[in-house]
This record gives sequence, structure tokens and C-alpha cells, in this order.
Amino acid sequence: MAGVGLVAVLASSGGTSLDPPAPRGFPGAVPAFMLGAGVEEVGDGRAGELQATAARDRRWLEQARPLGTPAPRWARRLYRRSLLVLRASVARNGAAVAGARPGWAYVWPRDAATAAIALAESGYRTEARRIARFLERLDLDAAARFDTTGAPVPGRAAQGDAAGWVAAAARTAGIPARPQRYRWRDRADYQEGDPGDYVANALASTGSAASYARQAHITRSGSSREVGWDFAGSAGLVRIAGEPDSGWDSAVAWGVRPFAQPSLFPAIRRTLHRAAGSSGRFGIVPSQHWRGGEDPWTAPTAWVALGLAALGDRRAALGLIADLRRAATPLGLLPERVEAETGAPASTTPLAWSHAFAVLAIRELWPRAST
Repeated sequence: MAGVGLVAVLASSGGTSLDPPAPRGFPGAVPAFMLGAGVEEVGDGRAGELQATAARDRRWLEQARPLGTPAPRWARRLYRRSLLVLRASVARNGAAVAGARPGWAYVWPRDAATAAIALAESGYRTEARRIARFLERLDLDAAARFDTTGAPVPGRAAQGDAAGWVAAAARTAGIPARPQRYRWRDRADYQEGDPGDYVANALASTGSAASYARQAHITRSGSSREVGWDFAGSAGLVRIAGEPDSGWDSAVAWGVRPFAQPSLFPAIRRTLHRAAGSSGRFGIVPSQHWRGGEDPWTAPTAWVALGLAALGDRRAALGLIADLRRAATPLGLLPERVEAETGAPASTTPLAWSHAFAVLAIRELWPRAST
């Protein structure tokens, strides 16, 4: 059936209706393709609603920076759908939620910051600045996630990459850099497990600290070198400092984009090729010794594709984008994760973080030539 409802592809949301209301938890303008059935399948009242929403979507998408040519049709479609998902995730006050589901309809600094970066690089600087300003008002030491008012949500401790991601969002959105406290040691990371010294937190923090130092004309040296020493493994960088057997972590891709640390690129490249080599039909798991089962996760798949594309490994990046496309629903929505055998959505759909990285990867693969 053309244009089946969002709830029909939300395997984990608990809903089964084919005629759902606007997705709960998405605070912004809901795209037409997420509202329900196709125009030809609804009554006159609903058809008018869908037509008006689709017209607004088209006008908004006309403002996007186009991809370079010859970007294939599927890439343009993924790009547009992903931008619309990001638009829907952002409230008027700049709160960008992770997903339309209880427990996910919160602001995680890393997820929201990636949305801001993707929107800014796609031409939506106003939206990006709203998100960045919201993030800069948060007490990042209070919690891992926040509600749409900015209040901390209890239950998960502050994480070590938050300040780095907020700084990156502000920088990309064009907001003047300001000092941050990069407390990444002995903190949880994006996997939200036990506290520790993790490579994802180190890259986010040292990359943003170095960038701020450059902007503020402060002499700062050694941070990338220290990361290289602390996380050195036999075949690249490892997940946990001082534990060479802790295996690869896909998040080393962040050390290419957006926390570029060129001195680490050779080690990061080796690590990303190991991660990409583990890919199944629908993508990769977050890290080598991942304890969350075999289901592939779309955000790590997309950010490894972005990192490889930025390093010039186009073929490997396109292979992961192909996996990502197979993990998408018929409406082009990216679940947080999918079943390893079938590709069926196994968690929140869509996940804004995954769509943000998809936008960045697509833009890296088909950049617009400067004029």
C-alpha cells in the first residue's frame, strides 16, 4: 500500500493502527510522508491536510543546499527524507528530540548536536542556531538527557562527550566559541554503560578543545598525541584507554568528522576498515565487543560511512550506505536498530541521530562544487 502510516513501520512503538495521529514525541512540523496513508486513501478532510503539509515540506526543502552532481536519485531521496525527519524533531525553542517514543522523546546533547551540524551544513543555519543555543543553556553535568524545557531527566549520569558535541554544534552553526569543561575521563559514553575512559569521549573532548584553542588563539598541544598513546592498539585505536584488547569502536569516526584530528587519521582509517569489515547485510554493531546482541545499528553504520568518505575511501563508504538503505523502512525511515536476519525495525523509528549522520554522509559523498 502506497504511503502506509508511520505506526505500521514502528515495530517497537506499540501502535498498530494504519491511520495514526501525528507521531507523538516529535515536537516540530511533521512531514507529510509521516502523517499516515497516501492522499488517495483518505477522505477529503485528511487529503487536504496531507496536501497542505506536503506543500510546506516542498517549500522548506527548496531552501536546502543541493547535492553535487551526479548524485543518484536514491541519494537525493534519502537526503530529503532525512532533512524532513530532522525538521520534525526540533521544537520552536530549539529542543531536538531523539525519537517519537516514550523514553526517546528527550534531548541527548550528542544527538541534538549532530542534528544541528547536519542542518547547518545543509543550509538551515537558523534551525541549527536554535538547537545550538538550546544546548548551550543545558547543565551538562546534571544528566545524560534533558526534556524539551531543558530540565535534566534523572536515571542516566552525565556523559563524557556532551561538552564536545555542544561546542561542535555551536561552531558549525556560527555561534562564537566559548570555554567548555571537557570532563571525559571516568564517564559513560554513547553506549551509556559503566563509567570509564572511552575513545569516543576522548575524541569529542580533545577535538573540540583544540578547535576552541585555535579560534581563541590559545596555544594547545599534545591532546591528539595523548589520545593516540592512550588508545593505541595493534590495528588502530581501541575502545578503552590502556586496554589494547578492548577492540575497535566505530565512534573513532568522530575523530574525522566533526572532531577532526588529522594526526590520528592513519590509525582511525585502520580502525574504520575493521569496523566496516564486520558489516552484515544491514550494517554494523557499535563496537567489537558489543554486548547488546547482533542487531545492526543505523547511526554507527552512517557515521563510519561518513568517516570513510571523508578519508577518501569512497568504495567502503558506499558499501555501508547500501547497508543503511537496506535497513530503512519502505518510507525511507531509519530505525535505531534492525533485526540482523530480516532487517525489520527493532527499536525507535525514525531515529533523528541516524538521519543526521545520513545527511552528513550523503553530503560528503556528493559534495556541492564551490563556485
